[in-house]
Amino acid sequence: MIRAYKFLMRPTVGQTIVLREMLRDHCGLYNGALQERRDAYRHGSKTSIKYGQQSTQLKDIRAFDPERHGRWSFSSQQATLRRLDKAFAAFFRRMKSGDTPGYPRFRGQNWFDTVDFPKDGDGCRWDSTPHDPVTRVRFQGVGHVRVNQHRPVVGKVKTVSVKREGRKWFVVLTAEQPQPEPLPATGSVVGIDMGIASFLTDSNGVHVANPRYARKLAAKLEAAQRALSRFPRRKAKNRTANHRRAVEKVAALHRKVRRQRLDHAHKMAHDLIAEHDFIAHEDLKIRNMSKTAEAKPDPDKPGAFLPNGAAAKTGLNRSISDAGWGVFLTILHAKAESAGREVIAVDPRNTSRQCPECGHTAKENRPTQEKFHCVSCGHTAHADAVGAINVLRAGLVRRDANPA
Repeated sequence: MIRAYKFLMRPTVGQTIVLREMLRDHCGLYNGALQERRDAYRHGSKTSIKYGQQSTQLKDIRAFDPERHGRWSFSSQQATLRRLDKAFAAFFRRMKSGDTPGYPRFRGQNWFDTVDFPKDGDGCRWDSTPHDPVTRVRFQGVGHVRVNQHRPVVGKVKTVSVKREGRKWFVVLTAEQPQPEPLPATGSVVGIDMGIASFLTDSNGVHVANPRYARKLAAKLEAAQRALSRFPRRKAKNRTANHRRAVEKVAALHRKVRRQRLDHAHKMAHDLIAEHDFIAHEDLKIRNMSKTAEAKPDPDKPGAFLPNGAAAKTGLNRSISDAGWGVFLTILHAKAESAGREVIAVDPRNTSRQCPECGHTAKENRPTQEKFHCVSCGHTAHADAVGAINVLRAGLVRRDANPA
């Protein structure tokens, strides 16, 4: 299996400058390759430009401008071109499926934060000084950079990436390692119902509170964004020191919320995997759930619109994003695979409207957001707990139907 590791780097002042130059030059390569594809399309080229054609031009580009492109790893530049090729492949895939296409855009220097090295030893070397007690990673054109390795890397390192987050620099590794031994069986099964009031409720009736990290920092974020709005919009190179500090403060608050969500998701997934052999959850279509409310034109008044609950929908969308369901479910599936646990997603329709006692399904069974009261048999319970029970039952049925 492949596992990723992320470590904080401690570059010197000189190395920080060179790392910024590396990102800048790879960003220029990305934008230049994108411009070439756009020009070919606009001039009616019968054959679209692919990665292979642009990769063969790298040798000439490096020879023409050795100061900007010749000093960096050839393989890392190929990885940047592959990154653009994947963006176009995703664009055409969305076009065919009828989704919003999202044509690949040019990247500003502040929006290009990662350089990939496809193979350890080709333009980079992890733990380049093995006899030194301090771990270092070597990059072509940069040198040996000190790394704060807080845990051992198990397995053979396959790829290495440089990532910038604000003023901090990280090295991201992917290592190939054998499948770990599965955790001991507990004999426990559980179903979970994701929500807004509670982050999740399991089939045993346990409620986990929603941490609402973004809401807790909303006042600070609003103040930081208000301070940033006082500066006129201008290019990054023309910003004043105060403007740059305002930008960094907003970005730092967003990164803090992201780290808090990740930490909470990892801890919750770890607890579920450790306690249960089988976990069933709702197959949530988060993108559809968080769509903006559609405008309703008023047929009697041209140019006017009817109330569509946009304000309430905006608040709901913000709460859905703050909960971080997608991140949690992704981590849950990854941890389950490593631990030998089974996780199944089931159809969420009517899970909170079906009575777990008599099986009667009706909209009236859920008079409020929290209360469940069956109009047929009179069973009363918390609506989220009922949903979790029904999710577990549907998951067990699906598991038994597909024993493989």
